[in-house]
Amino acid sequence: MKKTLSRRARVATGGAVLAAVAAGTFGTVAANASAPESAQDAAVSAAPAAAAGKRDTTTSTHLTIDAATEAAQAALKAAEKEGQRITVAVVDRNGNTILTMRGDGAGPQSYESAEKKAYTAVSWNAPTSELEGRLENAPNLKDIPGTLFLGGGVPVTAGKAPIAGIGVAGAPSGALDEKFAQAGAAALN
Repeated sequence: MKKTLSRRARVATGGAVLAAVAAGTFGTVAANASAPESAQDAAVSAAPAAAAGKRDTTTSTHLTIDAATEAAQAALKAAEKEGQRITVAVVDRNGNTILTMRGDGAGPQSYESAEKKAYTAVSWNAPTSELEGRLENAPNLKDIPGTLFLGGGVPVTAGKAPIAGIGVAGAPSGALDEKFAQAGAAALN
């Protein structure tokens, strides 16, 4: 006569089998990860870290999150005084977004546009309104990924070197966007 297990017993048994398989697999992976496969691997894992010389490195200046926040809030406040709904983005020297603030009522397209304007401004260390004119002589510039050659982006510099970009989007013109971005940059001085 065949004896059937209750549902609870089947679930418990299945869980125990899965736990045993998982423990065995994890143990194998952990053992393989910690044990070198060859003498060459042992030599590589025992090698000390290389120390770079002073002439092999560079130091760069970065905008703090507090400064980026201050600039973004100043841009939002300037736009609000004129009844404009904008988004402001601040990127670091490498084009990485430090922060983006979307003002109340700003359009959905303004988020990405603000980031691209900030990236473009810091990449060329020039206001994006100025860069728009360069498209006449080099129309392929607009094809560079992540860029947007419309007014509204300004660089932030330290000792004439770009350290950040502020981009604004959402106002009815690039000139207004850039005016608000400049207000953000001015808050840093």
